[in-house]
Amino acid sequence: MKRRIPVVLAVVVVAGFVVWFIYTKQAESKSRTLQLFGNVDIREVNLGFRVSGRLTQVLRDEGDEVRPGEVLARLDDEPYRREVDESRAQVAALRAHLDLLEAGNRPQEIAQARALVREREATAANAERLFKRQDELLGTKAVSIQQRDDSEAGYREAEARLKSASEQLNLLEAGFRIEDIAQAKADIARAQATLANAELRVEDTILKAPSDGYVLTRAQEPGAILPAGTTVLTVSLKRPVWVRAYVSEPDLGRIHPGMKVTVHTDSTPAKPYTGQIGYISPRAEFTPKNVETTQLRTSLVYRFRVVVDNPDEALRQGMPVTIKAGD
Repeated sequence: MKRRIPVVLAVVVVAGFVVWFIYTKQAESKSRTLQLFGNVDIREVNLGFRVSGRLTQVLRDEGDEVRPGEVLARLDDEPYRREVDESRAQVAALRAHLDLLEAGNRPQEIAQARALVREREATAANAERLFKRQDELLGTKAVSIQQRDDSEAGYREAEARLKSASEQLNLLEAGFRIEDIAQAKADIARAQATLANAELRVEDTILKAPSDGYVLTRAQEPGAILPAGTTVLTVSLKRPVWVRAYVSEPDLGRIHPGMKVTVHTDSTPAKPYTGQIGYISPRAEFTPKNVETTQLRTSLVYRFRVVVDNPDEALRQGMPVTIKAGD
């Protein structure tokens, strides 16, 4: 009996040591776990048209789910389509003008100019002969000085008319200047830019969803005349899901960008979400009132962001959450 007492004492001591060791480890584990509070970030976008006009359709209502690229609303595009038609006609006219410049003058026009030059050459030659004859007869007093001067004036006029016709022929044969063609090409480029802007305005009469989300607010109804930029729908974005949380200065050194954390909600406590810290603010601020912790309400804290890896429909925007981060 006396031999059993030391054995029992030894067992009790070992058991106590084991209990103490487990309790200590659990306490240390709890002390290493950093528990912080925040909310699922409310991320929304106000959607409107880049152009003004009359609203003809609103295809989604509050609570509807939307997909990227899905058409949500339309404006009356008739005025903008008419601008497109006008711009296309302008481009076509300028292109035809450029083709004319690059092709040069027609052979018939050049042939006509050559014929005119030959005609005026003959006229000038005849006027020259008449002038010389009158000049010779003036010495014998067979003609008057006035007759001789009239023949000289006719000769000089015929020479001038011949020179004008020759210059016109040279212009037709040379074609249009390089500068004129360059100007015509620049006019076409400007008209094409105007056409592209008009086509873009037609596209802007269709409002599309930028990403996955839910319609929060339907602000306008068909028939309204809207200035550019007026909000038609407000959409809550589904991805990515961020959590906005705050950490006090003493615990700031225990977190860092890229650190893995778990996110817990009151509605599904048995289903934590995983995520990582993506951003830590370099500036301190007073704790927002929606962070319901007594110690932090009047403390300066640093805001940080958690990007949730596995969000689902249960993680609603604005929902209060608890973030746990371990060393």
